[in-house]
Order: sequence, then C-alpha cells, then structure tokens
Amino acid sequence: MKFSATSFAAAAVLSASLVAAPAFAGGWALSGDESKVAFGSVKKDTVGEVHHFGNLSGSVADDGTATVEIDVTSVETWIDIRNERIQKMVFDAVSFPLATISAKIDMDEVNGLKPGETASVTSEATVSLVGQDIPVEADLFVVALSDQKVMVTTDEMIMLSTADLGIDGGVDQLMEVAKLPSITRVTPVTLRLVFEKQ
Repeated sequence: MKFSATSFAAAAVLSASLVAAPAFAGGWALSGDESKVAFGSVKKDTVGEVHHFGNLSGSVADDGTATVEIDVTSVETWIDIRNERIQKMVFDAVSFPLATISAKIDMDEVNGLKPGETASVTSEATVSLVGQDIPVEADLFVVALSDQKVMVTTDEMIMLSTADLGIDGGVDQLMEVAKLPSITRVTPVTLRLVFEKQ
C-alpha cells in the first residue's frame, strides 16, 4: 500500500528507503552528512515549496533489519517561525522528538552487488510517527558506490497523506495560525540514504 505525504510527513518516508542497501549484514551505519530526506508542499493551491530534515541517523543489524531515526526538530522549511510551528503543532516534537522507520527485506536481490552496479528493489517498512505505526511501501534504487559504501534513493517519488500519518489536526492548526486557506494533504517525498560499513 503506497501513501502520499504532506510537507511535514516526509520524515516518514525516508526511512522506508534505508532498508534496501546491499550486503547489509552487520556493521553498517547511515552517513548523516551525505543523506537527505526532502519533501514538498503546496499552500494556497499555487505556492509550491521544498523542505527537508537535517538530522538523520541509522544502522543495519546483522539480521538485515534496518532502522533510521529522523530528528523532527531538524525540519528545515527556510522560515524559522514555520519550523517552530511544524515541530510543535504537526509533529508534537516535545512528546515525539523522533520519527523511526524500521524494515527488513530479502537481501538476495541486492547482496553481491559490485562497486558501480545497481539494483531496483521494493521495500516494506514501518514508520513510527507521533506515536502511530504506519506501513509504507517504496520502490528504491540501490547503488554500490564501493565495497564500503552503498547509496539508496527513491526510484519513484513516495507519497504520504496527513490522514494516514495521524497529523491532520496539526496541519489544521498550522493553517489557522498562518491564516492559510489551504495546505495540501498529500506531497511527494524523495530520499538519498548513504550507508557505510563500519
């Protein structure tokens, strides 16, 4: 089941992608500086904007279970007051400072990739956001950058909805305080996740 995302729901999606990396048997960690989760939103029907999360962390366990954590207080919309409002109203960052994504896939599809080789995989993950667990499916593109580094990106945009994520009420509050007639309840999300062998 594929979802769609509002500008604030992007956090959820990014985690789905992290599980696709090849040869993820033990000792892999997400490179936060090289990774990015971006999401779009449209307000007033015509104004499109792109946002992202600044702080990401993650790892892959010996059994192939991948976990990515998104610091929702690191949301960057390029407007300070909007960052604060989204943290408080949409993500309830005081109670839920992290969005967590966990997933496990059949690594036979990607194990054995040599540097420069690629693979397309479908990943199923669970996103934990504001106290709720949401299933997400994503088509991912995996690139073996070297024997020590793998990059996972979205092969197609991932879509999340605020209703599925349980943050409709927060978006309503945001619209009211910002005096906006509308904010899209669905938005595209893209991600670039780089994992390094430790």
